[in-house]
Amino acid sequence: MSRVKPRPLVPGLFVRSTPRQVGGGRPRAALVRRAREFIQKGSKSFTIASYLFDKATRERAHLLYAWCRKCDDIADGQDHGGELVDDGSDPVDRIEGIRILTTRALDGQPTADIAFDALGLVAAETGISAQMCDDVIDGFALDAKGWRPRTRADLMRYCYHVAGAVGVQMAMVMGVPRDAKDILDRACDLGLAFQLNNIARDISEDDAAGRCYLPEEWLVEYDIPPGQHMKPQYRTKLVAMTKRLVDTAEQHEAAARIGAGSLRFRQRWAILAAANIYGAIGREVRRRGEAAWDSRVYTSTWAKIGFVARAFVQAIIGSQEVHRMPHWTRTTLQNMARADRPVPTPKMQPLPDEGVRRKGQ
Repeated sequence: MSRVKPRPLVPGLFVRSTPRQVGGGRPRAALVRRAREFIQKGSKSFTIASYLFDKATRERAHLLYAWCRKCDDIADGQDHGGELVDDGSDPVDRIEGIRILTTRALDGQPTADIAFDALGLVAAETGISAQMCDDVIDGFALDAKGWRPRTRADLMRYCYHVAGAVGVQMAMVMGVPRDAKDILDRACDLGLAFQLNNIARDISEDDAAGRCYLPEEWLVEYDIPPGQHMKPQYRTKLVAMTKRLVDTAEQHEAAARIGAGSLRFRQRWAILAAANIYGAIGREVRRRGEAAWDSRVYTSTWAKIGFVARAFVQAIIGSQEVHRMPHWTRTTLQNMARADRPVPTPKMQPLPDEGVRRKGQ
């Protein structure tokens, strides 16, 4: 009877590794086309603003959006931001799946998923780092754990994860150098403004999904029991808390407009158009008062066209000086976010089996 050969101690010496394939080996044009479908289905506002970019920036923005949208959908069990669906899977496992696919994409490995392959391509072209992606994914991880903000600082840290960090990535897409601190700070401000306005608009929808992003210290301050903030008797107090959200959003929006002045004209035009559209959402929520959640606040197509036209003029004449910058800075929020992240286990390099006496030798 023939003798069974011993298994090698280090399989990597004998098994070929998967060759590096940026974008999963897919043609760039195909990834861009599918990414465009993601943004057209997922966000009319971002679609309109993105077409103000030059072609190269627009394509990269679509590639990045596809990854953000897919991560959000996986985390929440949605389809392009639709209704939350509980499919019985573990939310924590879904986040781990996002991390694995993102790591593969950034390593230039195929992921079998268009959105993650799109990330691999845009990261290779723009220098988006793994740490930047981790900042975003950590926000989804908070939702997966059923996390709720206790303080205003917690709220702002969450906004950094899910939107401020994306603003920084978008700045990289537009060619902003990684050491351009002031511009990256202002890009983060815009993301924070977007998310604060989204939270103000979606309070009722989030409550229906069992979520609340109003800090617990605010609810205590206004003497609102947990989970009761949508009750009619607390509507006046809810309006006051929402005003805080929108007022803070306006401070960050104003700061972001200053940063837009450092961008090329078409990029500046696109960013100001997006700021106009999302800023209008928050201001409409504030204007409606107690009726803000009777129906969803949105901007019509004609209103969006008006905001685009206004942004064109704003891009020419420039933004007004901000007399008081926001209290919450990118550096502060970034440090808070990363301090809360578990220390990664160092990778261990296996020892080669050369010269090792095998059993039976």
